Amino acid sequence: MIEGLLACGVPVSAIGIQSHQHQGYWGREKIEAVLSRYEKFGLPIHFTENTIVSGPAIPPEIRDLNDFRYEDNVSTPEYEEKQKNQMEEMYRILFEEHPLVKAVTNWDFGDGAWLNAPSGLIRRDGSVKPSYEMLKNLIWGEWSTNLELKTDSKGIVNFEGFKGEYSVFVNGKTTSFTLNDNSADITIQL
Repeated sequence: MIEGLLACGVPVSAIGIQSHQHQGYWGREKIEAVLSRYEKFGLPIHFTENTIVSGPAIPPEIRDLNDFRYEDNVSTPEYEEKQKNQMEEMYRILFEEHPLVKAVTNWDFGDGAWLNAPSGLIRRDGSVKPSYEMLKNLIWGEWSTNLELKTDSKGIVNFEGFKGEYSVFVNGKTTSFTLNDNSADITIQL
């Protein structure tokens, strides 16, 4: 479809991919195969709906996920740990290894939201699951840039950082700037 649209001159701004993995985690091989299939277009890739369950996989004979409802309380500590590890692998592949991936959206914040599935980052009682803590540590820890730097004798500082909004604090003065795909050298005067 994408090839046909582009051949007809129809603009395509991004490719959206759903990965409701209720019948089992895709794993590195399938994630990379899906990315390889679409990266040839050079367009931003958005993983728009992603679910990895902390419960048993739906049987493969179920063709439409809407035809299955999970029983209450099928999530266990063992399944939650497995969900955390699978989500971490998937998010690392998408965020760290594939520059065309621009967005990743987890489909359920809380367990039971869709198909009664244990696919959220929090349990039904509102307590956080290991997957929540893992994502929080990646996003606000490992994948965040928080630096304290000193300029050279010319007042210049060089750094590499993640895309996003930055604040600079110098001698009681504050200013902000944004790093994005088009950022090169940024000059800030305080």
